[in-house]
Amino acid sequence: MWQPEPDWVALPGGSGTSTVGVWRTALGGRPVVVKRLAAPGPGDPAALSEPGHIGYWRREADVVLTGLTDTTPGLRGAPASAEADEDGITIVRDWVEDAASSGLFLALCMGRFAAGVLPDARFLACSLMRDRMERVERHGGWPTLDRTTVADVADHLWRHRDSMLDLLDDLPQVPQHGDPTGRNLPGREGDDAVAIDWGTLGTGPVGGDLGYLSLSSREGFEPLLDAYLLGFPEADRDQVVLGAQVVAVYTALNRAEWALARVATGEGALASKYRHPSVAPHLRALQRQFPHMEALLAL
Repeated sequence: MWQPEPDWVALPGGSGTSTVGVWRTALGGRPVVVKRLAAPGPGDPAALSEPGHIGYWRREADVVLTGLTDTTPGLRGAPASAEADEDGITIVRDWVEDAASSGLFLALCMGRFAAGVLPDARFLACSLMRDRMERVERHGGWPTLDRTTVADVADHLWRHRDSMLDLLDDLPQVPQHGDPTGRNLPGREGDDAVAIDWGTLGTGPVGGDLGYLSLSSREGFEPLLDAYLLGFPEADRDQVVLGAQVVAVYTALNRAEWALARVATGEGALASKYRHPSVAPHLRALQRQFPHMEALLAL
C-alpha cells in the first residue's frame, strides 16, 4: 500500500475527493511536491470515473502524462511526472516559487490562454459550472442564505439557475483552467503564469475563468476585464462580461452558503456569525458581486 515518506512535509490542498495528500520534499537535492491521487473504489461516486465531469479523479495526472500544458500560451504547467499503480497515481512536480503576481497579470495570462487552442482530449472538463451547481443541488441548494438579507435575490437566482447555465453554454467555449486562484497560479515564466493544479482543466464559457479569479483578486472587476481582453482582443466584451458575471455570482453564493451552513448550527443568531473568520471573507466576496447580481436580475 502506498505511503508517504516519514520526512515529507504535508502541505494544504489535499482535501479533494480523490486527493490523498500533498507533500513537499526533495529528490536529489531538487525541491519537489508530491501529490497522491486515489483510484475510485466500490461505493465511490460514479462521476469520479467520468472523464468529462469536474470530479474526474485522474485529470491532473493525464495532463502531466500528455504534456498538454507544457507550452500553452498564458498559463503553463510546471515540469512534472506521474506514475500509476493499482491503487492510484503519484504526481511529482518541481516546487514553484511564489512570484506574487498581481491579479492584472493573471487576468492577462488567462485571456491569452483562452485565446489559444487545447488539443482534443477525452479527459477535459466540459461542463464545469453545471457540474458544480448540480453538486450544490444534491446538497439541498442554498437553505442557509434564505435566512439572510440576500434571501430574495438568492431565491430568484436559484430558481433561474438552469437558464443562467444555458446562457453560459451559448457563449463561445474556450480553454479554461477552471480553478484560477493566486494559490493555484503562483509562478511566472517570462510572460506566462505557471499553474500547479490542473485538476479542472477543460473548456468553458469565455470570461468564466475571469469571473472565478475576480472573487479572490484585490483588483476591481473592470481593470481585470481590461487585462483579460488585452490578452484576448478577439473576444466580444459583452460575452466576456456575461460569462464572468454568471460564474462569479453563482460561485460566490455557493461559497457563502457553504461557509454559513458550517456555523449555522452553533449557539446564537446567524447574523452574529457573519464576522466569524471562516465566514467573513466569503461574505465580503459576495458583497462585491452585488452589481453583477443586479445585472443578472435584469436578464
